[in-house]
Amino acid sequence: MRPKTYRDFISKYPALGNAHDMVANAVDEAGPLDAKTCALIKIGICVGGGLESAMRSHVRRAMKHGATVAEIEQAVLLAMNTCGLPRTVAAWTWAHQQIARGV
Repeated sequence: MRPKTYRDFISKYPALGNAHDMVANAVDEAGPLDAKTCALIKIGICVGGGLESAMRSHVRRAMKHGATVAEIEQAVLLAMNTCGLPRTVAAWTWAHQQIARGV
């Protein structure tokens, strides 16, 4: 389920929500990576961007597509040398909060 803020935004601006979904679908279909791998990559991107809400979303998606806790943790940890320890620890916390909630 998408966060309430996102749902409120796309309720007010449905054309933007549709455009966002179309781009997301096109990107997903643009290459050979499976859904789990894409979600794990997006977790790493979220670490770099400090994107808490997106991190939680991609953790849910990764779990939905069969990612293990160890795989999610590694996706977060891989960002440490590039993004720094504080950002990695914050992202690790967000990931584990989402893992505790389940899919």
